[in-house]
Amino acid sequence: QVRLVESGGGLVQPGGSLRLSCAASGMIISTATTNWYRQVPGKQRESVASITPDGNRNYASSAKGRFTISRDNAKNTVYLQMIELKPEDAGVYSCYVVIPFGPSYWGQGTQVTVSS
Repeated sequence: QVRLVESGGGLVQPGGSLRLSCAASGMIISTATTNWYRQVPGKQRESVASITPDGNRNYASSAKGRFTISRDNAKNTVYLQMIELKPEDAGVYSCYVVIPFGPSYWGQGTQVTVSS
């Protein structure tokens, strides 16, 4: 059974940093494309960053230069390092894993609040 557990969210002041984690079990996360999505009430969920099995990274324009997605294969975990956070970065961040020619899975999400 595949399970994705996000952690690392919380309350941070504008300009601060957070590192989110998406820990996978029941699958090898390096074999899949992992995406970080942000959900804000009243808005469509948007992709923030993604990393493919071969390590290619993509970022939303709002995330470029401030967010870094990475993967630790030994820990079967994907991270999202966020710096210089802004109030508009707030939301529920969820990881979404897509297995090539296979199923996809969502984590439960972690809340990020950026406020002074």
